[in-house]
Amino acid sequence: MVDYRKVLAENVKAARKALDISQESLALEAKIDRTYVSGIERGRRNPSLTMIAKLAEHLNTTPAALLTPANPAKS
Repeated sequence: MVDYRKVLAENVKAARKALDISQESLALEAKIDRTYVSGIERGRRNPSLTMIAKLAEHLNTTPAALLTPANPAKS
């Protein structure tokens, strides 16, 4: 079973770093607290679909991309 919090954490962090922006910058743009961004990136937070969509918008990606495992398990 896929751990979507871990997938989201890895993908948010990778997308943010690819844009070369800090957690604080992302938080300011998305109008959320920096510690919330940090919690998401550590897999400690369970953001709503609305929050995932907001993050995706500010990371120039889609919610689906943020929830897609980098290396999907082969069945």
